[in-house]
Amino acid sequence: MTLDDAFNPESFRSTGHRWVDQIAGYLDRAATGQEMPVLPFTLPAEMLAGVESDFPSEPSGDLLARIETLIANSNHLHHPRYMGHQVATVLPQAALVEATNAILNNGMAVYEMGPVQTAMERRVVAYLSEILGYPEDADGILTHGGSVGNLTALLAARQAKAGHDVWTDGQREPFAVLVSEQAHYCISRAVQIMGWGTAGAIAVATDDEFRMTHEALRAGYELAEQQGRRVLAVVASSCTTATGSFDPLEEVAAFCQANDLWFHVDGAHGASLAFSKKHGGRLTGIEHADSVVWDLHKLALMPALVTAVLFREGRRSYESFAQEASYLFESVDSEFEWSDVGRRTLECTKRGMGVTAFLMMQTYGTRMFGENVDKLIDLTQHFAVIVDETEDFEIATMPEANILCFRYKLTRCGDIDDLNRRLRDQMLRSEEFYIVQTQLGGTTWLRITIMNPATRLHDLEQLLVRLRELA
Repeated sequence: MTLDDAFNPESFRSTGHRWVDQIAGYLDRAATGQEMPVLPFTLPAEMLAGVESDFPSEPSGDLLARIETLIANSNHLHHPRYMGHQVATVLPQAALVEATNAILNNGMAVYEMGPVQTAMERRVVAYLSEILGYPEDADGILTHGGSVGNLTALLAARQAKAGHDVWTDGQREPFAVLVSEQAHYCISRAVQIMGWGTAGAIAVATDDEFRMTHEALRAGYELAEQQGRRVLAVVASSCTTATGSFDPLEEVAAFCQANDLWFHVDGAHGASLAFSKKHGGRLTGIEHADSVVWDLHKLALMPALVTAVLFREGRRSYESFAQEASYLFESVDSEFEWSDVGRRTLECTKRGMGVTAFLMMQTYGTRMFGENVDKLIDLTQHFAVIVDETEDFEIATMPEANILCFRYKLTRCGDIDDLNRRLRDQMLRSEEFYIVQTQLGGTTWLRITIMNPATRLHDLEQLLVRLRELA
C-alpha cells in the first residue's frame, strides 16, 4: 500500500461500510449482554503480552480484524451491567461526529483553525450557562476533562482574588482553598500544580451525608489563618465522586460572599442535573458560583472528554492564562476576542469537542438529556431502598444522584472490609458485573454508578444475588 492508497476515498468507503456493520453488531451484543463479558478479566502483564510489539514496515493484516480485537478486550460501557466509574454510555451517533472531527482535524487555538467549531462551542457554552441560571454576560470554554477544567477555574480564582497580578509577578504569600474532604483528588492536584503545596488545600469535614457544613467551613477558614495562609476560594462538590452527595450551594455561596472568596463548584458529574426538572433542585445556589466545571461525558451521554468551564462573569474566563503569543493571537476588537479560544485554555491544539455536544443536542433535543438523568437517578434511588430493606446489606447514605455505596454486612468470621474487598475482586474476575469500591470513614464499601440507560432493576437485583452467592 502506498501513501496515495492510504488516502483513497474508495478504500475508505469500503472499509467504512464494514465498520458500521461491525459497530452496530457490537451495540446489539452489548445492549443485551449476551455472549459478552462486561470487562474481560486479564491481568496487565497478560494484556501487554497479547498486544503486538513489532510494527511492520509494510501493510500487515486487516484493520477491522484489529478493531474487533480492540472491542473484545475493552471495558464495555454499553453493557447493562457496567456499573463502575462515571463515564457515559455514549450516544452511538456521536461516533459519526467524532469520526468527522477526526478527519477534519481542526484545532481550536485560533479561529482560523476551527471556525465553525469555535462558533458551535460558543453556542454550547451559552446554553449551558443559561440553564445554570447565569446572567447573559457569562462565558467560558470547553476543555479536555474535569482535571484541566478545575485547574483552569482555580487559576482564574487566584488571579481574581490575590490582589495583584500573580500571572505576571508571581506569588507573594501562601494561599489556600477550602475543599470538602470528599472532593475529587484533582482539586488538591491543581493546588499543588499552582505551587501552594499540600497545605494549600484545606480539607473541610463533612456530615453524615458526606456534605460540607457552614460550621466546618468556618473551622477550615480559621485553620488556614492559624497556618498563616490566605484563603482565596471555596470548592463545593456537586456531586462528590465517592457517594454522589451535593454540598449545600446556597450556604457555601453565602459564606464566600461574607468572606470575599471565590466560589467554585466542581459539578463535573452532577451539573447535568440542570437538564432535569425533577432533580435540578439539587443545584439550587449554583447560579451564585463564580465558576463551574461540568463534564458532558458523564451524565450527558457524550464521548470523553467534553468539559465546560463556565464563569458567571465572562471576563474572568480570560484571566486563567493571561499570556500572549504573537504568532497565534493578533490584537483584535473586543467584540471578537472570544474567537481565539487558545487565550483561555491550557491546550493549544484543542479538539473540536463542542461540535459533538452541539450536534447531539440539536439533533436529539435537550429534553432527552433530562430524561436520561431522571432515569438513572430514579433507578439508583429505587435500588437503594431495596438494599436498605435487606438483612444482609447496608447502604452508606441514601443517594442523591446515580451513585450508591453499599456493602455486605454479615460475616461469620473475619473482617467486613476484607469481605467486601474480596467480593469486589471476585465479581471482577467473574466478568458478569463491573463494580468498584471506595473508602468512607476508613471502611470499605462497594460502589456502583448507574450510567447506562439500558440497565434495568432486574440487573441490579441479580447483582445482589451474585454477591450473596460469592459471600
